[in-house]
Amino acid sequence: MAEDHFEVVTIETDQPGRLANITNTRQAAERLTEKWPAAHKGALYRKAVKACVDHLRGKKDAGAVRKAFIGAAREADIFVREGRHFG
Repeated sequence: MAEDHFEVVTIETDQPGRLANITNTRQAAERLTEKWPAAHKGALYRKAVKACVDHLRGKKDAGAVRKAFIGAAREADIFVREGRHFG
């Protein structure tokens, strides 16, 4: 399988003020399938889930998963911070 890790994506969780760092395909897949808001499973959500599955099957790279995950989070109105931030 291709490299599983990607540059950190920080999202707000369902607990106000709590953030989660997503750094690999497995974390993204778990967040999407187990912790995603039920009311926000639109087209970009489905695209992100498919990207995770495709990556695990060796059909997409981790960068594609990251991009799709960010799109799904924005579609669901979930706060997203990309990359490393200090300070």
